[in-house]
Amino acid sequence: MTDTAARRFGLIVVGDEILSGRRTDQHFAKVVQLLAARGLALSWCWFLGDDFDDQVKAYQRSLQSGDIVFSCGGIGATPDDLSRQAMAAALGVPLELHPEARTLITEHAAAMAAAGRGTADMNTPENQRRLQMGEFPQGAEIVPNLYNRIPGFWIRDHTFVPGFPVMAWPMIETVLDSRYVALHHGRPFAEHSVVVFYMSESVIIPVMHAIEERWPGVRSFSLPTAGTGGPPSIELGVKGEPAAAAAAFAFLRDEALRLGGRFSVQAQ
Repeated sequence: MTDTAARRFGLIVVGDEILSGRRTDQHFAKVVQLLAARGLALSWCWFLGDDFDDQVKAYQRSLQSGDIVFSCGGIGATPDDLSRQAMAAALGVPLELHPEARTLITEHAAAMAAAGRGTADMNTPENQRRLQMGEFPQGAEIVPNLYNRIPGFWIRDHTFVPGFPVMAWPMIETVLDSRYVALHHGRPFAEHSVVVFYMSESVIIPVMHAIEERWPGVRSFSLPTAGTGGPPSIELGVKGEPAAAAAAFAFLRDEALRLGGRFSVQAQ
């Protein structure tokens, strides 16, 4: 894509343990934060189990989208870690041991051996299994992992990192600040919101439609509360190009007041 401002970002989180509730996902909120710090935004997020066919279909779809994608989890060496294989299948290329990954994993084994854990002999079954974590789709490039040297990989705007946050998040930052630095703060953006009390969402919907017709490119949003025990309230807001968003927000506030809303919990 030539229009860098139009690039979208997606997130894929892999693991049966997330879908079963044995582990709680932490990647979604952090990736949103990492992107926002660079003036970027997440466009979509998918949660996948460890099923190979499901992953292949998901990666085929994400490749076709042309989006920049971060995939967390599924790149270890246990039987349920299939994301490396699934991406290779989606691309129609074989897996191959990346030479830089081989070197880094060998260094990792040597460091562990020096600490009294395991052996530096890469011919042992244990270290052969470690080397499998360096088998990436043909044409992939490594993503450095400063935590334990065992890298992730990048191919076709898809970055694959481990499921462990302590490893994944610095690796994602590295990729954002190297491959995609030209996208940082590339499109001026502003978001404004206000909590409105004593108003039904159905009353303000026509105003939201009017905003998006009057200010193309500005999106409105409504986040009503429910079951809180307090007075009814809605967080109303707009987001988009700063000048247009500011004008649209002023209009939204005025219309909310005109329709009977209040900006504080005061008796009507």
